[in-house]
Amino acid sequence: LYSLFVERATALVQPQGIIGLLTPSGIAADKGAAEFFRSISATGRLAALLDFENKSVFFPDVHNNFKFVALVFGGDGRTFTKARLAFYLHRLSELEDPDRVLTLTAQDFCRVNPNTGAAPIFRSKRDAEVTLRIYGDHPVLVDRSSGTEMKVWPVRYATIFHMTNDSDKFFTRVELEKQGWKPAWLNRWRRDESEAVPLYVGKMIWHYDHRASSVEVNLTNIQVAANSVAISVADHENLNFVPEPQYWVRDDAIESSKKWAIAFRDITNPTNARTAIAAIVPNRIAGNTLPLLLPQDTKADATAASWAPLLLANINSLAFDYVTRQKTKWTHLNWFILEQLPVITPAAFEQYIGKIKISDFIRAEVLALTYTAHDMASFARDLGYVDNKGTVKPPFIWDEDDRRHRKARLDALFFQLYGIGKDAAAYILDTFPIVREKDKALFGRYLTKDLILAYMNALAAGDTESVITL
Repeated sequence: LYSLFVERATALVQPQGIIGLLTPSGIAADKGAAEFFRSISATGRLAALLDFENKSVFFPDVHNNFKFVALVFGGDGRTFTKARLAFYLHRLSELEDPDRVLTLTAQDFCRVNPNTGAAPIFRSKRDAEVTLRIYGDHPVLVDRSSGTEMKVWPVRYATIFHMTNDSDKFFTRVELEKQGWKPAWLNRWRRDESEAVPLYVGKMIWHYDHRASSVEVNLTNIQVAANSVAISVADHENLNFVPEPQYWVRDDAIESSKKWAIAFRDITNPTNARTAIAAIVPNRIAGNTLPLLLPQDTKADATAASWAPLLLANINSLAFDYVTRQKTKWTHLNWFILEQLPVITPAAFEQYIGKIKISDFIRAEVLALTYTAHDMASFARDLGYVDNKGTVKPPFIWDEDDRRHRKARLDALFFQLYGIGKDAAAYILDTFPIVREKDKALFGRYLTKDLILAYMNALAAGDTESVITL
């Protein structure tokens, strides 16, 4: 109901008047409030947006995680040179910290969220400075601010199956057995000429890994019946291993089911270890928690092998993830958020590092990170990973250390492509505390950070082949 009160206040205020309200934080970030918030943020009418986490401090009867804002804005004739903003505040005294409170102009709002004008979520002034600089140098994935849709990459957003509305198309293992289906290679089922393939969901993937987790069903858990179970290194090393899904779907349920696609996790959080998580999945059969970035037309589909690995690497980079965390307020990475994130343009990938073109370097790394099982053979074939007879070569054996170095090289490269120097890269890497703590537990140091900074030096010297030893 809060939006009704905001609208009523907006209608009542004098042109030169000022409105001050406490509202849920969604007023500045939710899709439903986008038109209203853009009307004050992009026109200079916003005076202040101070975002608080309740944490039992302000409203004892309201949940700790509830977030609200002190929203101050002017009438139609009242504008402000800059808006005062602060986020994740726990007490009023934090408003005295000069690093917590920042100012943004109307142009800044339009730059970071050109389609919605929503508020970015900067924890500090430095986050604002770094992020605004990135947005100043790079376009967003899809820009609709001019009234015409401008895309950097030829993709369209798609959710293939809704887990509730399309449940009649899903089959459990027990149901398949009762209906006479027989188990087949790569965890598929066959009956006559038909085939049922695993239904992928968000919890099954991780960066460049379509086999990160299986789904375990616990019917006694009323709230969350399906839980993820991490795949062991031994299973990852098995080229024939496919994770166990909750459901299978007939592959004739959609026309292009046999083709691979970029998939990303919808359910996420800016406080998780990572926020932007994407992988190539071996077919286009996925639930709504795993949206796909599909080619926008048949031409883009035919050339997907040339551009999809580049976009995938961009989405999986820590530089991209850092910006994503400034834009993701709740537990979903919605399309309206993703399309307003800054990406590297195709032209930038045509540059060279030493003697190798950047695009060729990235494709080779993405292939090695992705093609770790036989069910990704179609992806490998499309990337030209075949022998003299045209037969797809065997998958890459899963190697934790090798993958760590490949991902570090890609992260180092994207820091450079985004124009982020070593000092800023070091700062950004320190904003991933869970990654840091996991590294320290395993290696006694923040190895991810050390490797990335070292590879930034190597790439700056034109070296794309050396393996850094620390």
